[in-house]
Amino acid sequence: MAEAQPQGTGPQGTGKAAGGRSAQLAHTGLRPGWTTGACATAASTAAYTALLTGEFPDPVTITLPKGQTPSFALAVEELAPGRTAAMAGVVKDAGDDPDVTHGALVRATVRALPAGSGVVFKAGPGVGTVTRPGLPLDVGEPAINPVPRQLMREHLAEVAARHGGPGATADVEVEISVDHGEEIARSTWNPRLGILGGLSILGTTGIVVPYSCSAWIDSIRRGVDVARAADRRHVAGCTGSTSEKVAVALHHLPEDALLDMGDFAGAVLKYIRRHPVERLTICGGFAKLSKLAAGHLDLHSARSQVDKGFLAELARRGGADDALAEAVAEANTGLAALQLCTAAGVPLGDLVAATARDESLAVLRGAPVAVDVICIDRAGMVVGRAEPRGPGEDRQGSPQR
Repeated sequence: MAEAQPQGTGPQGTGKAAGGRSAQLAHTGLRPGWTTGACATAASTAAYTALLTGEFPDPVTITLPKGQTPSFALAVEELAPGRTAAMAGVVKDAGDDPDVTHGALVRATVRALPAGSGVVFKAGPGVGTVTRPGLPLDVGEPAINPVPRQLMREHLAEVAARHGGPGATADVEVEISVDHGEEIARSTWNPRLGILGGLSILGTTGIVVPYSCSAWIDSIRRGVDVARAADRRHVAGCTGSTSEKVAVALHHLPEDALLDMGDFAGAVLKYIRRHPVERLTICGGFAKLSKLAAGHLDLHSARSQVDKGFLAELARRGGADDALAEAVAEANTGLAALQLCTAAGVPLGDLVAATARDESLAVLRGAPVAVDVICIDRAGMVVGRAEPRGPGEDRQGSPQR
């Protein structure tokens, strides 16, 4: 398990407590944990070090995307005769989050490949394989998401530079496995998404933000209070760290104007209804905000789902013919529906953003707040926008639900 916790006032590790996302997260009082991607990075770093040196670093320290440097104790290690392969494993600690993968043993087995091969990822036992389109990985790829892949590549390159001699590069196969992962995956959305054989290796920051409805909603309220006390007239409710970066880049907002909305869109809107600010930007992933557009105020996957039939009706409004609308209704994921419409020149992202904005205005019930919405994809690219609209302005019609 991880031996260290993120430093500072919250999972961001910034040490700032005056306001904004880091102070908001610290207000929950919950202990953060580590993603499967962080565990896989620690395990692969240790295994590759042993492959080159014959010794496993224990604990093994990694650097996360936001600069935190946690250390992980190794739960298992094994060096094959002749150093043909090395395996290291880390037990995932999800902190105070009720994560189904808490306590899972994440293993990385590293094998040398010919020069110039680069880093090749392989799904071991308990890690799924992508079998349907609409995810950020190609069909046939191991379900190891792009950010964990990049994090592992960076750490393996550092190990190669440190122990492999001048000009050394990481030319290795990295097989990630999770003990009992196939069984655990039955409690996730993976089978429905076409990820078969086990779990996904996930994480954009490396940190699991602990989930508690009451604590999270209370932290949102404190975030609004801090922003109003600082006389911020424009705040942004963001579903995660990627959407937060987009909101900052587009609107140049200070930290204390940022609200970590997570899945609780309703909590943001209802509190701002009672405690208005001049402008609210809602920024998040296309699929999550399509749920808001469909009238859902809790965007968590356990309590609301992407309605592809609703997206098909929006696509029709944008000019989709019957064939495209049917394809959208049958798409594997919201992202797949978006890709179909983008290829056909149908602005589904903008339609979702506009409808989500109008749903938000309905929840605000005439409060003096202008709302704009930004939809992004998994890479943080803007795929839909709706300009600010305030109370009393014409509401864009929504398809019946």
